[in-house]
Formats: sequence, C-alpha cells, structure tokens
Amino acid sequence: MLIPHLGGGGAEHVVALLARDLSREKYELHLGLITQTGIGAESIPSGIYIHALGSSRVRAGAFKLLQLVRRVKPDVILSGMFHLNFLVLFLRPLFPRGTRVLVRQNGTVSAALAFGSLPVYSRMLYRLLYRLADRVICQTPAMAEDLAGQLHLDENRLVVLPNPVDVDAIRDEAAKAPDLWTGAGPHLLAVGRLSREKGFDLLLRALAALHVQNPHADLVIAGAGPEEAALKAQCIELGLETCVRFVGHVDSPFAYFPGASAFVLASRHEGLPNALLEAAAGGLPLVALPASQGVVDLLRDQPGAWLATEISSDALASSLLAALESLAPGQRFDHRFIEQFRIDRAILAYEELVDAVLMDAQRKERRH
Repeated sequence: MLIPHLGGGGAEHVVALLARDLSREKYELHLGLITQTGIGAESIPSGIYIHALGSSRVRAGAFKLLQLVRRVKPDVILSGMFHLNFLVLFLRPLFPRGTRVLVRQNGTVSAALAFGSLPVYSRMLYRLLYRLADRVICQTPAMAEDLAGQLHLDENRLVVLPNPVDVDAIRDEAAKAPDLWTGAGPHLLAVGRLSREKGFDLLLRALAALHVQNPHADLVIAGAGPEEAALKAQCIELGLETCVRFVGHVDSPFAYFPGASAFVLASRHEGLPNALLEAAAGGLPLVALPASQGVVDLLRDQPGAWLATEISSDALASSLLAALESLAPGQRFDHRFIEQFRIDRAILAYEELVDAVLMDAQRKERRH
C-alpha cells in the first residue's frame, strides 16, 4: 500500500485504515510512505512493514519507490492518491513481472479538470496511465461513470468500493470527549484541507450572511493548507475574527462533535469525503453543497441532511438557515446510510477485490 505520508487527508486516512484492518493471516502487508522521513512507534499498525522513503515530494520519490518494489516484490500494489497513482503506473513497466496494480481514485475527474486545480496535461496522463491499472477503485457509482466517460476506460477495470469508516470507534470517542465549544451558538464544524476546492471561502461568506439572523453563530475549521492566511484575512474583512476558530490539522475531529450544532461541507467539488461520512457516523446534522453526484445521491431526501441547490455562498447560507431553524439543540440523527461504509464491510470488499485480482493473475500465468 502506498500513500505520500501518514496523517494527511481522507485518502491517506482510508489507506491507513486498510493497513490497520486487512487480514494479517491472508496477506503480508507493507506500507510505503513516499514523503515521510520517520515514524513514531505509536503510528505503526501492528504486524505491518513500514517503509518511510523520505522524498521531498511524490514525483521525486520515483527511484526510491522503484527500489522498494524491486526489493519487496509485492503481488499487489494499492496506491491511494491520484498524483501517486500517476507515478506508480508510469513505473509499472519496470516492476517485477506479475506485479498487479490497483489505484484508488479520490475525486471526480471531470470536476477536477474543469475547476482548473490540476495541470493542463493531467487529462492526458489520466488517459495514458490509468489504462495500465488492473483495477481503478472508485468511491461511488457516479465517480465510476464519470471516469469511464472522461477517460474512455474499460468499465471492467472500474470497481466501486465503500470508504471504510470506523463507526463504533467514532461514536465511542465522541461520547467520551468533553464539550469544546463556548458561547450560545449555534456551533458549526467544518473539516478539510485549507485549499480552494474545499470552499471554506464560501463557508465564511455564508456565515457572514447567517449572522444577520444568528449573531451568536460560530465556526470551527479543522484542517491545514495553503489557503490558511487568505481565509484568516477574509475573516477580518467580514468581521468574523471573533467567531471563527482555525484549530489546524487534528487527528480526531470527533473531539468537536459534542456540542456541535451541525457539520458543514462547503466543497466546490469532492468525491465522497471521509469527513462527511465520519460526521454522519457521529450523528451530526449535515449541511452540504452539491459537491459531486456522489454527495447528492448520498444525502438527497435523507433525514438530518440539508443539501444546497447550487455551489454558492448564498445557497449554503439558505441551507444553514433552514437547518438551524428546524433543529432542536443537540439534535442527532441515525443516518442509516452510514451502515454501508462500516469498516468490516469495507475491509471485506477490499479483500474480495485483492483476492479476485490474484486469482485472475494465477489463471493468466497458467495459460502462458
């Protein structure tokens, strides 16, 4: 399993959960960390081999990654981030014969390309390199359909697997956590990397509009990223500096679940963010922009979920207002859709995929 580093965003978190819970009896598990230089013992899942390659950035790790693959000789490689996927697939012809490659797509390709957050050559790389994967793992059927249409991939190479969510652990941790909020509220929580596609600027403008009717509303933003300085400046510009807290990257945002009035997803485009699923596991009311068809399909007509009509601060403010007007203090929801993402079900689905790929490889070897 390959990721840039531990403690990153949702994609890294998913692979870390897989590393923790995939069967040690069936597989010898190795976790390659391309840009990580060292690890504390407490970060290492029991019974897994850790390889911290210490490269300055993902693409600079090509030689070290190739050395690692040639030394370990894995039957299957699972890569968990699109830019790392490109590197793995580019190097694939140099891997030991018989190495199978699975790549996990963590965003909707059409939206990412249209939004302009990717270099102009990304579409070409997607089309040339993703054809070399044995399977491309998508988070939702809508993402798989988008990928097939955008890249003209063989649909037999696409598979939809649920994101693993440790529902019971989230609920246990949230139940034990103290209330970290102060003031009358309502209290809003948002989690994610501080980058433009996450839409925190839209959320701040929505909060400013919400203050007209809810002057005591406040917001905690958990995450770090390149937009932090701009967002803090925007808070000052909007007069929100006393009611918005930037708490940085937190390993367990569930600590902010007690006392939170609602979780807000303000992304301009997303696949199916783990932060949203984890908030659902914690029972929080959900207010979201229609960041992808996957998000829309998940939340449409669901109790305890308010889905905005469009990607805009005005639409988000309207949805926030509607939610807060109807919610009782501390109200929580079952969000039964979260059951499909329970970690045991997700782990089983990933193991079935790995086993199927290995069996397919064995059949091909016998034919040759």
